[in-house]
Amino acid sequence: MDLFTDSTHLHITTWVIGLILFFAAAAMAADSKGRKITQMILRLFYVLILITGGVLFFAYSSADAMEYGLKFLFGLLTIGMMEMVLIRGKKGKSTGLVWLLFAIFLFVTLFFGFRLPIGINFLA
Repeated sequence: MDLFTDSTHLHITTWVIGLILFFAAAAMAADSKGRKITQMILRLFYVLILITGGVLFFAYSSADAMEYGLKFLFGLLTIGMMEMVLIRGKKGKSTGLVWLLFAIFLFVTLFFGFRLPIGINFLA
């Protein structure tokens, strides 16, 4: 378990790769095979993000349970909005509001993540 809890590097790596895959999938044509493959790989990274984040949450949430809980909640909402953007785009529905919610939730998640004691303190 030390691999997961020594630092946040594994968690940060998974969500950075997840964001890259998300933007790549969102930029592809809605009915392309490449988008479908990219989205399946992205779903694997959702699971990895949740596992690494969950381990960090349970290891460090006793330090500040509210902030870690809010970060966990907004992380889940961010992943939900990522999936909704791709699904609504595939169905040809409007994605403007979902993109806005994704941006807001991503900002709040990053804010809490960088602000927490084990985070990288960019916003000090």
